[in-house]
Amino acid sequence: MHRRAFMIGAAAALAGTRGFAQPAIGGKTRTIIHVPQANLTSLDPVWTSALVTRNFANMVYETLYGRDEELNPRPLMLEGDLVEDGGRRWTMRLREGLVFHDGSPVLARDCVASLKRFFKRDAIGETIEARLDALEAADDRTLVWRLKKPFAQLPYALSKTQITPAIMPERLAQTDPFKQIGEVVGCGPFRFLPDEYVSGSRATFAKFDRYVPRNEPANFCAGGHRVLVDRVEWRIMPDAATAVNALVKGEVDWLDQPLPDLLPVLRKASGVSVGPIDIYGTYAVLRPNFLHGPTANAGVRRAILAAIDQVEVMTAVMGGDDSLYRAPVGFFLPGSPAASEAGMDAVRKRASAGAVQAMLREAGYAGERVVMMHPTDQTFYDAMSSVVAASLRNVGINLDEQSMDWGTVVQRRTNDAPLDKGGWSLFTTGAPAHEYRDPVFPAIQRTNGRRAWFGWPDDPKLDALRDKWMDSTDAAEQKKLAAEIQLAAFEFVPYVPLGQYFPPSGWRSNLSGILKGATPVFWNVEKV
Repeated sequence: MHRRAFMIGAAAALAGTRGFAQPAIGGKTRTIIHVPQANLTSLDPVWTSALVTRNFANMVYETLYGRDEELNPRPLMLEGDLVEDGGRRWTMRLREGLVFHDGSPVLARDCVASLKRFFKRDAIGETIEARLDALEAADDRTLVWRLKKPFAQLPYALSKTQITPAIMPERLAQTDPFKQIGEVVGCGPFRFLPDEYVSGSRATFAKFDRYVPRNEPANFCAGGHRVLVDRVEWRIMPDAATAVNALVKGEVDWLDQPLPDLLPVLRKASGVSVGPIDIYGTYAVLRPNFLHGPTANAGVRRAILAAIDQVEVMTAVMGGDDSLYRAPVGFFLPGSPAASEAGMDAVRKRASAGAVQAMLREAGYAGERVVMMHPTDQTFYDAMSSVVAASLRNVGINLDEQSMDWGTVVQRRTNDAPLDKGGWSLFTTGAPAHEYRDPVFPAIQRTNGRRAWFGWPDDPKLDALRDKWMDSTDAAEQKKLAAEIQLAAFEFVPYVPLGQYFPPSGWRSNLSGILKGATPVFWNVEKV
């Protein structure tokens, strides 16, 4: 039996009250004004995987586990856990005194309902559900999991932030998982202020006075989430130059993702700091449609992969500073346990235009239309799409490049109709790079047909290899299987890797305590 000691909840709760920020002198409200990377349009972190909703959810919701800077899961809402029966039975005990923002206590049945909703929306949630015999609330503070077979990655899965296994009251968690929840009731260190929310303009959060942080030091999303300010206000500024100017003038405190072209302005500005906060960055991909048109042909997809130079794409995204990106990359995060050299010549050796044209002819491509959705209002995706479009035209692909905003891409990518009925062939996108550390978590790697992410790839071989990886408990065997997965992915091409990029943030130098990890967080941050 593998056992982890239960933590002593009462002692941790009492000790955790140390370090609470004192009221501002003279009644002055301490407010951090933050400019997020996009407008906050959805308030339901289970319904959408949008980055800005993920960042919002980190403030107002909590998860059973939180990841530290090295991405290790640690108990967050939990005192601890107990693993028995060869990994098939997990017992998790909630910390004492957890309270929702509406004043109701956080109970185990709230967690059960929240997790069951998450299972229906997330790829890793589906994996957990398929291995689950039962998830029950044994009492008000105890969750009991009974699994059909062990799943050692359970804490890592329950600490993910996109889609987020956010804990909310049972009455809200019972909402149809395919319908958005508009009411925001979490138990995190900040309360969302709905009366001050104006989509396209601002979103405001206040310190939750009844939140009791853990006793440990904060470490990204793990440890004690101590709030040292009174409010955080998000201001939506679509114009990048306006946002940079506001930071230079001190009108805002923190700019999430300034454009690379404007970084020299910030680096020269007095009272402004520039640096990486998301130290894992974004993993960029080109997603094909596997149901219709030329991209349903694996040979055409391999030719598209061969036509694209990742370094060109990343240079367009991040400029000439090669410290801000990694390219070329394979199907797993460079430096991660699953990373492999298997098949990497496919992205390391640039094929000539003639060689790619020969690949297209061999695949049977005869000039059929390829529809690429090009989002023009997302700077990074716009740059990626421009390079991809030029590369595909260069090898003779009949590209129908359709410009639109990202919101339209998000809506249209759900359309599984043929191209002549509003369907699509390709679009660029990005996801948190840290999810690509192994075969379990990247939703876009799943190839289970109609149940897969938009594009709907169907490759039983890749799916079976991933299942073998999950069932293995031997690191050497997992390494071997990850290499096999990468080789199979280069053959099937579930997506075309475009690189990993690291947009730095900018902030006023009077902010201290900003934590690094995989997303901006607002606890531990002090404004002087």
